Order: sequence, then structure tokens, then C-alpha cells
Amino acid sequence: MEAAARRRQQPGAAGAQPGASFLQARHSPIKAGEADHTAPFHLDLWFYFTLQNWVLDFGRPIAMLVFPLQWFPLNKPSVGDYFHMAYNVITPFLLLKLIERSPRTLPRSVIYVSIIIFIMGASIHLVGDSVNHRLLFSGYQHHLSVRENPIMKNLKPETLIDSFELLYYYDEYLGHSMWYIPFFLILVMYFSGCFTASKAQSTMPGPALLLLVPSGLYYWYLVTEGQIFILFIFTFFAMLALVLHQKRRHLFLDSNGLFLFYSFTLTLLLVALWVAWLWSDPVLRKKYPGVIYVPEPWAFYTLHVSSGH
Repeated sequence: MEAAARRRQQPGAAGAQPGASFLQARHSPIKAGEADHTAPFHLDLWFYFTLQNWVLDFGRPIAMLVFPLQWFPLNKPSVGDYFHMAYNVITPFLLLKLIERSPRTLPRSVIYVSIIIFIMGASIHLVGDSVNHRLLFSGYQHHLSVRENPIMKNLKPETLIDSFELLYYYDEYLGHSMWYIPFFLILVMYFSGCFTASKAQSTMPGPALLLLVPSGLYYWYLVTEGQIFILFIFTFFAMLALVLHQKRRHLFLDSNGLFLFYSFTLTLLLVALWVAWLWSDPVLRKKYPGVIYVPEPWAFYTLHVSSGH
């Protein structure tokens, strides 16, 4: 009977070991041998990311200006608003799919909270940005502050201007912060798992090279129009620090990590060229005072392009 009891206990004890090792591997920040599992280049996800970023985000205000006003009256959502709604659904989905494919197990709670805050921030921005862009049809000029805009100076009572400044704050500051901080946090967490022990696998395939320029160009638009240069530069340096740290451990970026890192490197170069080009613009200098001077593309458009027609 004692032998039988021992036999009954042994399977249970043996069965407990895989469970314990699973939990340990699940919650360990760095699993043993995880660098040996190199993920292939996620061509489908990066392509969908790039496509929807250009169409639903960059193309959003353009579509609003192109489609006839009779189709989307000023007191109704514009076509750009519907683009933004689609972006708010598709982007979190793609981020979750990207995290699923990470060779490294990432903290789920942080991911879920980041996704929730991302959706909240993007939704806040949807409302504020919708009104701000609709004001273009009334003569609003993006290169001027809210109070300096001619259409605001005639508002009665003047306290209405405070309401528009509050709307601008929700759009440009609160909405952008809640939108972009979790977005870049998720990308950095994903990037932390994009390392391989094989230097031969630290290359980018041809399709990745084709997507590199449109990806970097979009992030340039995101950084400049979203006024998030400080957040972007901190993200870039965090990624650079990860690369240097893992290099000491003889780990190299895989194809997905290289694509993300080179996209951000190209973005940094484009932002530097953009700032250098508009460095001496007196009007934009007045709108963007301070040490960090990164003009918005739409401010440049209303100042130098649309005003010339």
C-alpha cells in the first residue's frame, strides 16, 4: 500500500514541475533561450500598419478637404472623422497582433492598460481634431494661436474663446499624450524582444526595405504634427540603449527590430531636415517659441500653401 501511495504521489509531483516551470517562464522577464527563437519578418502586420497609418491618419484631413462639403455638413461628422474612428479600432488590433508574435513574453497587464489609454486618448483627439479641422472652412488658421485667429477675435461673449482653448488643449495636449505615450510604450516593449543570438539573422529582407521609407516618413508626420518630439526622442534613445546593452550580451536585432529602429532613425533625420528648413520662419517661430522648435506640417500648409491660393 505504501508503494502504491508513493506511485500515486510521484505523477502528481512530476506533473507539478511543468506547471511550475510554465509559471516561472511566463512571468520571468527574460526566459532562458528566448533569443534563440527568432521571429520572421512580419510583412503582413508592418504592411497593414503602414497602409492604415497613411490612409486613416495622414489621409484623414486630406479626405475631409477633398470630399464635397454637401456630403458631410459642418454639423455632422466628416469623412475624416470616420477615418479616425476606423483608425481607433484597427490600430489597437494591430498592436495586439504584433505583441502576440513577439518571441518574448510581455507583461499582459501593462499591454492591456496601455491599449485602453491609447483608445481613450485617440477618441479624445477625434472630437477635438474634428472641430479644429472643421474650423478651417470658417477661416481658422492653424499657424496662429487660438486667441490670435481672426475668427476668434469677434466672438461674443469673449469667454467662448476659453472654450475653444479648452478644446485645443484636449486635442493637442491631453489627447496626444494619452494617444502617443502608450503607443510608443507598446512599441518599445515589443522592440525589447526583437533580439537574436544569430548575427546571420540580423538582416532585413527586401520587402522590409521597401516599407522603410514610407514608414519613416509617416513617423516624421506623426512627430511633427503631433508635437511629440520629446516623447519620440526619449523612445529612440531607449531603443538605442537596448541595442547597446544587448550588444554586450552578443545579441543582435532581428529583422523586425531592425525595421523599427531604422524607421525611427530615418524619422529623426527627416525631423532634423524639417526644422533646419523652417528654422528662420518668423511666423512659425512665434507660434512655436521655446528651445524645441518643431513646426506642424498643417501650420506650414495654412501659412505658405493655402494662403497663397
